[in-house]
Amino acid sequence: MADTFITPQQRRADRGRPELDLSKAEWQSGGRGTGDVQIAFVEGFIAMRNGGRPHSPSLIFPPAEWRAFVVNARQGEFDPR
Repeated sequence: MADTFITPQQRRADRGRPELDLSKAEWQSGGRGTGDVQIAFVEGFIAMRNGGRPHSPSLIFPPAEWRAFVVNARQGEFDPR
């Protein structure tokens, strides 16, 4: 697997994020079957990945950040304009 480039901004944002073992995570796809986003609940955190590229890096969210993400998504914050 190729090395992943991480910017200094990403490195600062990842401070405090745990190194989670995702090898046994139970990944779930969205209920509508659209897109490739999958999530897993691991050790009190929420991991999100591209299901079409399951070996690519996953995003890790603490519960409060996940809630904010979901609320904003439901309000259309990330919809294309």
